[in-house]
Amino acid sequence: MSGVATFAGIPHRTIAELLAVVSAGAVEGGPSSERAALEAEFARVSLGTMIEPGDTDAGALVNALGPAAALLCVVDELDGREVLGRIGGDASSARQRARMTDALTRWRAKGSPETGVRALEMAAHVGARLLTPEATGWPEGLSALGAGEPLALWLRGDPERLTALERSVSLVGARAATGYGEHVAMESAAGLGDRGFAIVSGGAYGIDGAAHRAAVASGHVTVAFLAGGVDRLYPAGHSDLLRRVAETGLLVGELPCGSTPTRWRFLMRNRLIAAVSGATIVVEAGHRSGSLNTAGHAAEIGRPLGAVPGPVTSPASAGCHRLIREYAATCVTTVDEMAELADPLGASGVPDDGDDADGSGSSADDRAVLAAASIRGGRETDELAQVTGLALPAVVAALGRLSLSGAVRSTVTGWEATR
Repeated sequence: MSGVATFAGIPHRTIAELLAVVSAGAVEGGPSSERAALEAEFARVSLGTMIEPGDTDAGALVNALGPAAALLCVVDELDGREVLGRIGGDASSARQRARMTDALTRWRAKGSPETGVRALEMAAHVGARLLTPEATGWPEGLSALGAGEPLALWLRGDPERLTALERSVSLVGARAATGYGEHVAMESAAGLGDRGFAIVSGGAYGIDGAAHRAAVASGHVTVAFLAGGVDRLYPAGHSDLLRRVAETGLLVGELPCGSTPTRWRFLMRNRLIAAVSGATIVVEAGHRSGSLNTAGHAAEIGRPLGAVPGPVTSPASAGCHRLIREYAATCVTTVDEMAELADPLGASGVPDDGDDADGSGSSADDRAVLAAASIRGGRETDELAQVTGLALPAVVAALGRLSLSGAVRSTVTGWEATR
């Protein structure tokens, strides 16, 4: 191996050959950045074999040092004190040292750069593609997850279809759905597709499957986020449906090929469903439905949340009624109401992104602020800035435009949407 260029013990040539087959998006930058880009991409793959979804300790490490340096901290057997020193943490804190040491031990036991190579080989075998945050095409909505943002995404289907997420609605609900729930899900998916929305869901039995089937049958794009590797079509009873989704839409997962779904991974997968779409609609859900977890993620990051009411005597809709009563979910009963929740500016008279002629980005800012304001009780300007990630002056300017158009109003509790 003398004279052979390596990264984390893996020859650059091996990494380059595998990524040439698997990478889905180009990384911006000139030739001088190619080596760094190669190492960063491979580091994300390797870390993805070590780290469970939503691990904010790992996310903080990657955000502080970059993926390549973060991987080297793990493989070079640095201790918790040394890693904290590199990321600006309090190395004198016994609690922080213990937490970082536990995390490093956990990651090292689970994977390695060698498992990263195997993940790329398995992806190439099934035709899966890799997308990282540094590449073009990365869904912008995922940035709302902060340190919980995925290290990478694995795709089956045409990666270009990811752009459909820019105008999408997540339809979720119980696996043990009633005929009423499945009917509403199918009608909603077809109707939203007719209005130009992609349908996002989780590929499960019940509401998820009904939404995917209707979108596929109607010729619309649908995206299924999986809780395991995209090579594992789970549940098995939906393998044919998921293959059709891959043919006409997209299968997406954050875990490398070969990863099996687990309860924890299902729950963490739900944060992606909530983050990527313009709104999350809970079609039918009982008190203990996992789709309420998706609703919680949507509310936490300020995404519009809707719920479809059902018969008051039906336990299958008790979760939806609770979301409306206790968690300020918008009651939606028609496809038009769902579309308005996901794209409120289409009904408010504020121009869409295509009408942003001066290139100032004001329309995108308006959409972000209006989406964040679409809750009962209102939000203060500072809170809107925190939720949207916009600078305070940009939020104030957006509120001025939205107020003039009648899309928002100022109340004693803050700014709220008018519809």
